[in-house]
Amino acid sequence: MPPDKVAEYADGLCYTDLMAGYYLGAPDAVLQAVADYSAWFFVWDDRHDRDIVHGRTASWRRLKSLLHQALDAPAAHLHHQDPLVAGLADSVLRLYGFLPESWNARFARHFHQVIDAYDREFRNRVEARVPPVEEYLALRRLTFAHWIWTDLLELAAGTQLPDAVRKHPAFRRAALLSQEFAAWYNDLCSLPKEIAGDEVHNLGISLIVHERLTLEESVEELRRRILECIADFLAAERETRRYADGIGDREIRDAVLACLANMRNWFGSVYWFHHESGRYMVDSWDDRSTPPYVDNAPAGEK
Repeated sequence: MPPDKVAEYADGLCYTDLMAGYYLGAPDAVLQAVADYSAWFFVWDDRHDRDIVHGRTASWRRLKSLLHQALDAPAAHLHHQDPLVAGLADSVLRLYGFLPESWNARFARHFHQVIDAYDREFRNRVEARVPPVEEYLALRRLTFAHWIWTDLLELAAGTQLPDAVRKHPAFRRAALLSQEFAAWYNDLCSLPKEIAGDEVHNLGISLIVHERLTLEESVEELRRRILECIADFLAAERETRRYADGIGDREIRDAVLACLANMRNWFGSVYWFHHESGRYMVDSWDDRSTPPYVDNAPAGEK
């Protein structure tokens, strides 16, 4: 993003505000690190999009490899010439400073999967391939980084959860549903932009192509799934509270409840973000396929 566009649009994009609403109760240093990482994630998403739009396959492949390397050895990439690579290295080093090495290793494992999922999306979009609904949903859980944002809940709570707790069916279902809501609501709000840009990665588009729904029917189906997701989360939330009541370790019990409370916060934060961020105000753009803060001219990009 050009510097003048940063000055004009950064506050209006509300990237850091989104995280502030999801990680309530986090220490300031954690909240700042998570907010900066989330802003980096959006910039990476835009680079990925521009590489696809301009057919820069070699550029994307280099970036993908460098991001994998920076994730494994962040200190060695702090001063990389590509600010996106250096930015990831800086974010990762900061995030790695709060919980034990086992949490760091889990975060890295999950983010390696996200990078590879972005590569799968790259190939689908270059080939104009719309994935079937179930394939799309599985891939979307990775490209939306479901488990990354869930991992970061533990930083906000100040406690790494034992595997048995983190993998408990009620806790895991509540975490998944909070992220499914976010991904599907994002798809609903992004649908006009992505149809205008002839994109292929959106639940609404998969429903239109593979389930033979009209645009109006697809929007209605998205809304139905989103409302069902909210109802299912409320049930999972109650079950998780009952599970937490039976945990003998008070620190772990409190951490579970803190994570659960922020899963609930995710719904309101995501809803607000999509109606306040300039990223989704497509009706005010000259080109509904491209946000005005993105320079769409290949000659102006490196």
